[in-house]
Amino acid sequence: MTAPEGLLRPSKADAPRYLPIAEHGLIGDLRTAALVGTNGTIDWYCCARFDAPSVFASILDADRGGAFELAPDVPVRNKQFYFPDTNILITRFFADDGVAEVQDFMPITDDSREADRHRLIRRVLCVRGSMPFTARVAPRFDYGRQTHSLDIGHDHTIFASPDLSLALTASVTLEADGQDAVSTFKLVEGETAVFALDRIGDSVRPRACPLAEAEEQFGATVRYWRRWLSRSRYRGRWREMVHRSALTLKLLTYAPTGAIVAAPTAGLPELIGGTRNWDYRYVWIRDAAFCIYAMLRLGFTDEAENFVRFLSENIRLQEGPRGPLQIMYGIDGRSDLPEEELPHLEGYLGSAPVRIGNKAVEQLQLDIYGALVDSLYLYDKWGQPLSSEHWDTIGELVGWVCDHWDQPDRGIWESRSGDQRFLYSQLMCWVAIERAMRIARRRGLPADTLRWARARDTIYRRIMRNGWSPERRAFVQHEGDDVLDAAVLMMPLAKFISPTDPKWLSTLDALGEELVSDSLVYRYDPQRSPDGLPGEEGTFSICSFWYVEALARAGRVDEARLAFEKMLTYANHLGLYAEEIGRTGEQSGNFPQAFTHLALISAAFNLDRALG
Repeated sequence: MTAPEGLLRPSKADAPRYLPIAEHGLIGDLRTAALVGTNGTIDWYCCARFDAPSVFASILDADRGGAFELAPDVPVRNKQFYFPDTNILITRFFADDGVAEVQDFMPITDDSREADRHRLIRRVLCVRGSMPFTARVAPRFDYGRQTHSLDIGHDHTIFASPDLSLALTASVTLEADGQDAVSTFKLVEGETAVFALDRIGDSVRPRACPLAEAEEQFGATVRYWRRWLSRSRYRGRWREMVHRSALTLKLLTYAPTGAIVAAPTAGLPELIGGTRNWDYRYVWIRDAAFCIYAMLRLGFTDEAENFVRFLSENIRLQEGPRGPLQIMYGIDGRSDLPEEELPHLEGYLGSAPVRIGNKAVEQLQLDIYGALVDSLYLYDKWGQPLSSEHWDTIGELVGWVCDHWDQPDRGIWESRSGDQRFLYSQLMCWVAIERAMRIARRRGLPADTLRWARARDTIYRRIMRNGWSPERRAFVQHEGDDVLDAAVLMMPLAKFISPTDPKWLSTLDALGEELVSDSLVYRYDPQRSPDGLPGEEGTFSICSFWYVEALARAGRVDEARLAFEKMLTYANHLGLYAEEIGRTGEQSGNFPQAFTHLALISAAFNLDRALG
């Protein structure tokens, strides 16, 4: 067996300081996640939850971020794939004298909500010939801001910082190199080495990880993921991509609370060298609600139930100018997410500033109410009936929407240039009211239906009157201008307008002419619609999948299928997508992004149905 030519890994001295974002796979344990490069390096990892300070962050600073390097000492060709139907990542190395692989995973055996359990395992197997390896474990705690001590003992190597301690167990000899632990070893065919990194503390003591235990946990983790995936009802044409997207969305779930993060990373740039570098390790109400829709489509009702539990247990309605809900929360429901810059980190390929926290939490974004009520409507329809307490909350939210839907806000794209009356925000306010009315009718629940109907109809007429540009012959981004916006692709998807309505078909053509490039869709033109930030951006992948779905619903099925197949070519080697795609097809922004994968699932589901 030989690997394809052209994949020769350069020597360490000549290797690039940063891998392309797409040259990574994701592993996790429903508490946190890590990025593993095709070169065998873990260069992003927060312990022991998604939003904890990083331990490895060399993807944001190759010198100061910290990393867990594990790779052969000889020139190799490499390949990366997921162990079938799991989130266990395999990185294979092909050299002149042998073939070896690294199996990366975080053990999961059940659906426990316990938060302290956490372990990362790296198994190295030589499958042919022989292979020399070097491992370097170089944590840099708190985004590289905290120093740590290193203690290499007989059974464990302890990295201790003021706020976090990690225990490393290895089946090979470790030595100290400054603050790092290093090991040089050689494996011959059939031999295995294991590294296990455990979070330790007052209630969690160091534990060993012999070869047999690592193999047992590997098997248990395989069974967990395959058992979970077996519940999928999807049997369509794109099963592999849809299931990989489902597995990825599941990885972005924080099991102790049921929260779903928008992405597991922070600071990865939308444009190389630019300043659009945000922290996505939080629960956007919009993103999580859309995720529930995608999961319910596939038959994963437990995830919807867990998210409803997150809302019930962790989110309290508030009074204030931003409405009863914030646009995002921490994975434990906390509302304070202060944004700060980390000037000591250079950023991915020099893209500074690196930010943690997210100032957008302060924005008013009216569309979140439609996304949330729509997901609760679907949960009530396909999952479990909503409780009386849930219905009371929906009534309170919808009542607020009826009174405030015509306010200017920051919109779905979180503009930092000021408030506007965005069409998409008004559309989703219409969705919030309309879906609540559906629940009330279907369940016979008490509701102020006359008031709700008046507000719903007023919003409809306002959009049709002020959101339509006769000059552009298209629905536009916001009142008072004629700028196009890909967010209006949701109009037929949300059942606001018929997908074959002449006004909509004209809008679809206008979007195709101005915002679509080879199936890739830009959100808007930042030159014509300034968003308060410098620089350009790439195409936004969720919009590209919305475009596919809109084409399919409009009856343009051949175009939709071609656009969908083209979009699949922009996935990375594992079927993962970042937030955006750049001019030359490179992935940019936080990675992988829930928004993109949930839109892929919806597009595939509806395109399958249109194709028959």
